[in-house]
Amino acid sequence: MAVSLFFLGPASLALVLERITRRREPEPSVEAPLPPVVAEATKEEAEPDFEAAKSLESEPEPEPEPEPEPVPLRERLARTQETLVGRLTHLLGSRKVDEGLLEELEMMLFTADLGVSTAESLLTTVREKAVGSEASVVRQILRDAICEKLVRAQSGAPQGLALSKGLHVILVLGVNGSGKTTTIGKLASRYSAEGHKVVLGAGDTFRAAAIDQLQVWGERVGCDVIAGEPNGDPAAVAFDAVKAALAREADVVIIDTAGRLQTKKPLMEELGKIARVVGKDLPEAPHETLLVLDSNTGQNALSQARLFTEVTEVSGLVLTKLDGSAKGGVIVGLADELSLPVRFVGVGEGIQDLRDFDAAEFVDALFDTE
Repeated sequence: MAVSLFFLGPASLALVLERITRRREPEPSVEAPLPPVVAEATKEEAEPDFEAAKSLESEPEPEPEPEPEPVPLRERLARTQETLVGRLTHLLGSRKVDEGLLEELEMMLFTADLGVSTAESLLTTVREKAVGSEASVVRQILRDAICEKLVRAQSGAPQGLALSKGLHVILVLGVNGSGKTTTIGKLASRYSAEGHKVVLGAGDTFRAAAIDQLQVWGERVGCDVIAGEPNGDPAAVAFDAVKAALAREADVVIIDTAGRLQTKKPLMEELGKIARVVGKDLPEAPHETLLVLDSNTGQNALSQARLFTEVTEVSGLVLTKLDGSAKGGVIVGLADELSLPVRFVGVGEGIQDLRDFDAAEFVDALFDTE
């Protein structure tokens, strides 16, 4: 309903006009500050995916790769078996044991790297027990005689890794190329795998390569290596190694020595000095002195062993490279002539291929062809 403005007084008219003006004027705008730009989080990002986390936790840890199965000793001794037992089988056939066969057997034994004394001893046993018998009997007689010689030499020797009540000191001897430093590394690895703390002494100071090789083994195994200056005093290194092992409360210290040529006796006499030095802080040390021999050298290994035992007391032997040798019969000669136990045999490149020597197992591997 329209209202005529003429009937309003001046004051009322002014009030009406003011209200009309207010309705028509736009409201003043005040721009609010924009919020900072924030990337919108997706639902997956904003909320943790507990189901996914749970599935990750329940995933099994990857299993460590299994250790390779050890190759049967018989396979590792295939070349020695063919040289000794293979030739024996071919010689005997279905013959009777007579003088002619004994002469052929004598020649075969003398060329089988058993050593002259051992070959003669075995031949004497055959003469006493097998003359007039079937030739097949000779095989069993030789098998028993060889086993007896090995078992006798092993009598009283520790089986596997030896330990003393305190620090166990092992001195390792051998000519260059015999596999001495590699044997030390494998021994250190075996001790460490059984939870023992090991220190190595790089006593072959005359060959920088030998020091480097031992340090590589130390890094690989995770044990300390005590080394001196190149061409330094090996006895001083051995002394420092024992001191360090005692200070670090180690269980085992294995000391490398220079690979002396067996023809240089004055140099070899230094080994006696090393043995005396390591006994200063430990009167019973070294607890073991192991001589490492390369089985490929055959009867030359016998001459090396004789000369080393003249210089220092050797407690046991390590025969390396048996897997590639046709001259493993030298083990029998070493046991028979020197009455030295074989502590370990190397039958391959792997750490697991430095194996404890077992006389019965060795003989079985040689004579069992099936």
